[in-house]
Amino acid sequence: MREFKFILTQHRWFTFLCSLTLLWVILAMIAPLLAPHDPLATNFAKVLQPASSEYPLGTDQLGRCVLSRILYGARTSLLLTFMMIGIVFVLGVTIGVIAGFARGLTDTVLMRLSDTLMAFPGLIFAIAVVGMLGPGLFNTVIALAVVWWAKYARLARSLVISLQQREYVAAAAFSGARKIQIITRTILPNMLSPLIVMAMMDVGGMMLSISGLSFLGLGAQPPEPEWGAMLNEGRRYLQTAPWLLIYPGLAIFCTVIIFNLLGDSLRDVLDPKKKAA
Repeated sequence: MREFKFILTQHRWFTFLCSLTLLWVILAMIAPLLAPHDPLATNFAKVLQPASSEYPLGTDQLGRCVLSRILYGARTSLLLTFMMIGIVFVLGVTIGVIAGFARGLTDTVLMRLSDTLMAFPGLIFAIAVVGMLGPGLFNTVIALAVVWWAKYARLARSLVISLQQREYVAAAAFSGARKIQIITRTILPNMLSPLIVMAMMDVGGMMLSISGLSFLGLGAQPPEPEWGAMLNEGRRYLQTAPWLLIYPGLAIFCTVIIFNLLGDSLRDVLDPKKKAA
């Protein structure tokens, strides 16, 4: 508790970013209470209307409220992003820990597999996977999980190998602790900090990947409100209704910037050298 209070007082920038992130997530969660209209309701009498008191951010090509779709799109984008981060985190760390402890042939096979995946551009490989499985949010989750776990596995493996050389791990082994106890009670708690920082800094990149796949028509399908899909729908109206691109683009931009700054600030907070200083 004292360490938590120290972080809040000494790292005001980190505290501000945490508050801003929490506010952003709360706004996404209470979207049904804030949205002035049904995001799926069409009104062909008010197609491509500019901002007004009834539609604060205007309407799209089907007369749907842009503000409502952005608010609901925040739920879709953030939920998918956090889901993907959780999947690749658990999958990558598990594979990395297995490779780091097993070594030998198991380590070689798993690491060569991760090297193969990391040799391809992530988004290109994800497009190929979604293209084979078919468009849709579920297939997007599978495609990105296949691509993103590799770097978590490599980092987890290197941390396990490094921590195995520490005295407290050797002491736990000499005391008769089983391997599973050494992993869960001794090694995992000491390797979480860099992994959490990596996960936090990947939120922005993951959201861009999800939005990119939706923009290409491979992710969220109409009429699902999702920021990348909204950009795809509005690109044909750039000159006549630029707000269809501006507002979803700003939502993606602000979210990515916030999480990138939060990840960078979290790295500074968890840096043991700065704590010692």
